Amino acid sequence: MNSVRDAALLNDLITTAGECQWLEFKHNNEDPQMIGKWCSALSNAARAAGRDFAYMVWGINDSNRAIVGTTFCPDRKTVGNQGFQLWLAQRLKPSVAFSFREIPHPGGNVILFEIPAATSAPVEFEGTAFIRIGSATPRLSDYPDRFQELLSQIRPYAWETGIAKSFLLGDEVLDSIDYASYFRLTKKRLPDNRDGIFENLKADNLISGDVGGRWNITNLGAILFAVDLDQFGAEISRKGVRFVAYDGRNRTAQVTHRRDGQRGYAAGFSGLLRYINDLLPSNEHIGEALREAQPLFPDLAVREIVANALIHQDMTIRGAGPLIELFSDRLEVSNPGRPLVQADRMIDLPPRSRNEALASLMRRMGMCEEQGSGLDKVIAQVELYQLPPPDFRESDGTMQVTLYGPRTFASMTPQERIRACYHHAVLRYLSGDKMKNNTLCERFGIPARNAAMASGVIKKALDEALIRPADAEHPRAGYVPYWA
Repeated sequence: MNSVRDAALLNDLITTAGECQWLEFKHNNEDPQMIGKWCSALSNAARAAGRDFAYMVWGINDSNRAIVGTTFCPDRKTVGNQGFQLWLAQRLKPSVAFSFREIPHPGGNVILFEIPAATSAPVEFEGTAFIRIGSATPRLSDYPDRFQELLSQIRPYAWETGIAKSFLLGDEVLDSIDYASYFRLTKKRLPDNRDGIFENLKADNLISGDVGGRWNITNLGAILFAVDLDQFGAEISRKGVRFVAYDGRNRTAQVTHRRDGQRGYAAGFSGLLRYINDLLPSNEHIGEALREAQPLFPDLAVREIVANALIHQDMTIRGAGPLIELFSDRLEVSNPGRPLVQADRMIDLPPRSRNEALASLMRRMGMCEEQGSGLDKVIAQVELYQLPPPDFRESDGTMQVTLYGPRTFASMTPQERIRACYHHAVLRYLSGDKMKNNTLCERFGIPARNAAMASGVIKKALDEALIRPADAEHPRAGYVPYWA
């Protein structure tokens, strides 16, 4: 930890006005039971107060906040035959990533105890949760109103709120964040002064205030607007978008193009899509749908599945990020993390994102469709182009979406025909209609005289229980998805 930052943090804590439930000063009291109870109480009190951290500081006179130094040394302290910090960690549930740090000072050594606020549940010490009330640390269960207040504030860890870079000067923030892209994409006027720029970035949680009048760049700010992701270390830089193009249909073919994204997702999104689309071959004629040269894949479909991979990835998986692979016959887009919605319901159910702040801001900036409509439009575009249906697949903790190039009905595999039938039934149902033999013929580009081919696909989809008759007593009523 930066010693300069710790000194600035100490100064801010000492000068904090009024009584704070998330802050406690001590001189030399190093009783293990006392520290354990206070750790629980301060962690819970910090969350109730909307703070991310609580603090205990040894070496401070509580009455006048003068630095007097302390003899307490957590690194050398033991409880029985066990090191004190391990003893404390074993008695706190859920686990608390606390830290003790020594701050040298002319008035004597100061020990700073930094305690993360409760996240998934109230923090307990030896099976009991405590809370801070005035200078006391009573059991939380004795105060049901405060217990309910704390539960309403508790939230799981959100990756976006984590700190990618801390204790930065204003110039360092502006050198690291592409703030011009932020104002352009959010359609806001670029302020005439620095204070206005920082106010807007802070309002969207791209930066946050640090101690000593300095700034933090959040993970959200870095992943969306980094000028260079490598400036933020491996946890951020490894999440850059990777693109690989192959001269063939599998990964043994020669690599023709490779690109490792260096900019934040938002700052580099339009450039990435241009790069991909420039490499896509054109198709002059697909069934009855198109009669002029068009990209191999619909622009909207490419944009949406790329945005989907950025938004729905599991950011907590280290060393992995979105991967886009272009083959001669398909485009595969994958992201780390198992999907939160089962693959065959991604079209109709509202998406569940691990990264709500990221998703919300990307929608505001027009990088993806409104919530719940993106994949519907991907399927609609695929049907318009009469392409094989996209494949949504989860494998080994990774989500993969594949767009296929044009192929005739005869060239599609039986499973592709069945999947296309199911997708078509979903789209019809979402628009208030039913799938029928003639609508499926249109989707596949099958002439009316060959309608029996569509009937065969419908029968197989029924056999696999992906669709069902809309009205069992009236077969001509059409078909709906199995879950309708």
